[in-house]
Amino acid sequence: DTGQNEVLSMDKYRKMYSILFNRITDAIECLSRGRAARAKDILTAAQCEAEELFISVAAEPERQLEA
Repeated sequence: DTGQNEVLSMDKYRKMYSILFNRITDAIECLSRGRAARAKDILTAAQCEAEELFISVAAEPERQLEA
């Protein structure tokens, strides 16, 4: 059902937002403590995690066509 798929995709986009928001908050805290290298590591990991989730959302229509 298309409606269910849209809800699933929306949930994944919310998860991406949450990942990025929380990691950015963590990185800002590190920067305020003078830990720039740690902030960079946090942001790089968040970028990878969000990108993987984005790719999985983008691939969903292809999976539906294959089914």
